[in-house]
Amino acid sequence: MNIMRFTVIDERGTVSFVASCDALVPMVAGCSQDPRDIEELLTLADGYSSGLKERILCSLAVFDEQNSADNLQSIHKGLEVCRSHELPAFRVLDDQTRQASLTPVHAGVVIFNLRAKRIVQIQNSFEEIKRKGRVRASRPTTPERHIVRYELPSYWSLVPGA
Repeated sequence: MNIMRFTVIDERGTVSFVASCDALVPMVAGCSQDPRDIEELLTLADGYSSGLKERILCSLAVFDEQNSADNLQSIHKGLEVCRSHELPAFRVLDDQTRQASLTPVHAGVVIFNLRAKRIVQIQNSFEEIKRKGRVRASRPTTPERHIVRYELPSYWSLVPGA
């Protein structure tokens, strides 16, 4: 399985999900445009990796229906019975969900801290994250894909990394 855990921190909190490793570079490219929150980051990444935004936001809607800060039974049960790569997207609301959000899945775990403008590679055996690079993007009017260059602004940091 070519998957990894992505954890995104914004002003409203922390969200964690598992996705294809192919989402890594689109997520980094999305950060080059300074997203304010997870929804904006997913929108930007979705231009490169079709379907990621809808899947994650739908999964979070289900999480929000079944969990609250006062009642985390549903996610706690999921953490007990599911393997880490089987967990749906979730919000980090306590120590158990925080630990799960930091647990690598197959190729690793990468944290996108939008508040601090930092990408933290806790474990990444898929592909080295670079400050600048290229990503394939869909053309809005055709099914063709083209190459788009991106560069993280100098105030974004990569930990560890260049």
